[in-house]
Amino acid sequence: MERASILPRARRRRPRSRLISCMQLNGLLTSSYYLFSLGMLQACFMQNTKSTARDLFPGALEMMILESLRRQPAHGYALVQHIQQRSENLLQVEEGSLYPALQRLLKARLVRAEWTISTATNRRVRIYEITKAGLRHLEREISSFDRMLEGIQMVLGPERDAANS
Repeated sequence: MERASILPRARRRRPRSRLISCMQLNGLLTSSYYLFSLGMLQACFMQNTKSTARDLFPGALEMMILESLRRQPAHGYALVQHIQQRSENLLQVEEGSLYPALQRLLKARLVRAEWTISTATNRRVRIYEITKAGLRHLEREISSFDRMLEGIQMVLGPERDAANS
């Protein structure tokens, strides 16, 4: 037991240079984090100046997909085209948003999918179709959206009407 407590002094103490390097590293990490945060903030500002009109509220894309599929079963590209045409090119859905949304709908059993061969391109395509549960979900979402929109119009309406008069 005595041997364990009798260590050379150099081993018991941290070298000062190591402590300084840790402090410097902490400063570097703090400044790196600060620069990273500034970059992210700038990216958000730049992104918001480009296309704030195209940002959607959570669930909007899924609701538009379900509504499109209620009209007729379709593959992914046809859904993109339908949403874009119906919105008169105000909404442009990218693959990076569409296919994850379709996967969420599949997982929730609101749509079903089947692989088939496209007659136009002679390629394999996945055709999506809304389920009965999807139809019920869509009706609830549309009702909820209508109530939310009505509330927003109540808040914005009176002042906008007075300003336009």
